[in-house]
Amino acid sequence: MRSRGKKYTAARQQVPNRLHKIEEAVPLLQKVKYSKFDETVQLAVRLGVDPKHSDQMVRGTVVLPHGLGKSKRVLVIANADKQREATEAGADFVGGDDMVQKIQSESWTDYDAVIATPDMMRSVGRLGKVLGPRGLMPNPKTGTVTNDVAQAVKEVKAGKVEFRVDKTGVVHVGVGKVSFDTGKLTENANALLQAVVKAKPAAAKGKYVCSATICSTMGPGVSLDVTPYNLKVV
Repeated sequence: MRSRGKKYTAARQQVPNRLHKIEEAVPLLQKVKYSKFDETVQLAVRLGVDPKHSDQMVRGTVVLPHGLGKSKRVLVIANADKQREATEAGADFVGGDDMVQKIQSESWTDYDAVIATPDMMRSVGRLGKVLGPRGLMPNPKTGTVTNDVAQAVKEVKAGKVEFRVDKTGVVHVGVGKVSFDTGKLTENANALLQAVVKAKPAAAKGKYVCSATICSTMGPGVSLDVTPYNLKVV
């Protein structure tokens, strides 16, 4: 286990060793911040599912009400008719097979999200080795394979994030910056937690949300009381 610096240790000592409601956890992590840069705030949610079974996979999207504090760079791969719509909606990069070729030949990934029209997926499917490991592969379930490219671009720009349980049963998602207004950051965190609850697979049995921690990039984690989320009606 790596040793921690004095600043981290001092911050850790200010966090009571108990479960916190989200409304008290957010201002606490903002209070103990010690780094000079504007850290990202992340949620880690441990779920009572076994991702090895396809019917227990948890995946979805949510538009955070107050965004992420930065504008995402969006690539749209579409036919000629839809490329103009994508550009007008604010996409940063737009193209068709030329973009597929660029990604294949250069392993180009200078963007945060990829949206594709259904008719382009035959070509986009060849990009799995480049986009897949980075979580950038377009998928109908997350709304990134669609003919309504304008709406998809606007949602991503507005703060739409994707979440997916990893092989250890944990969902990791950024929900904003530590400099955010406390209320806005709390609303973002709540929106993510509620979206994860709504994504509960029918095959999941027993306690679904087992534990959750919220923390900033450099700061200590604050353990959350997940009882309210297990009482949600899905």
